[in-house]
Amino acid sequence: MLVELLAADGYARIRLNRPEKRNALSPQLLQELEQRFAEAEADSRIRAIVLEGAGPAFCAGADLAYLRELTAFTPMENLADSELLARVLWRIYSFPKPVIAKVHGPAIAGGCGLASVCDFIVAARTGARFGYSEVRLGFIPAIVGVFLVHKIGEQRARRLLLSAELLSAEEAERLGLVSYVVEDEQLDAFTDELARRLASYSADSLRLTKALLTRLPGMVPEAALHYAAGLNVLIRTTEEFRQGIEQFLSSHKAQGQ
Repeated sequence: MLVELLAADGYARIRLNRPEKRNALSPQLLQELEQRFAEAEADSRIRAIVLEGAGPAFCAGADLAYLRELTAFTPMENLADSELLARVLWRIYSFPKPVIAKVHGPAIAGGCGLASVCDFIVAARTGARFGYSEVRLGFIPAIVGVFLVHKIGEQRARRLLLSAELLSAEEAERLGLVSYVVEDEQLDAFTDELARRLASYSADSLRLTKALLTRLPGMVPEAALHYAAGLNVLIRTTEEFRQGIEQFLSSHKAQGQ
């Protein structure tokens, strides 16, 4: 199994388990990754995801042996291959539960793209490295570039995609790619605490907030406001909303407010 789903306390770890290849992306790994996310979505006990890599790397990008095979592909075969990556990245980007990328080592090319579609990236200060190296290989960061522009803006995306530079965790944080930088030895504890905290929140609130964030970039303001108002209607009909308001009012009443 190249991708594992490991249950934890209210959340789950989805682990890339190809350490001997630095968790390089292959069609089989991508298909298994898609399946593990489908399983996690169907399990109501799982309310958040930590995406991680086994071994020294988070993900080193495309499998080199498979890249050699691509040179003999027909245009339709190359299209199918590209659409698989696009589908998996969109699956994670639009996933209805929060997704945290725990990056302890290199996240390169497609591996950096994989981290960037997560809601959070938590990076080890000395171990993590980020970069889009595609242009060095005569390749282009086509699919991952779509998501990167949304995440950090066009100008910063131009710098990363065209220069192919390798970033430290701290520089990636300054550019808006990384959410949190922590000491290497604190990475597991920090990420687990964040996942548990997210898992304690209303699943409906997180799901609808993520839907809002996914849809907003392509909407004009008037349509966005109409869509947002509709989401307000939806959340106010949920039992979790009623319970949350009741708990909030009860706590303030107990404090004499």
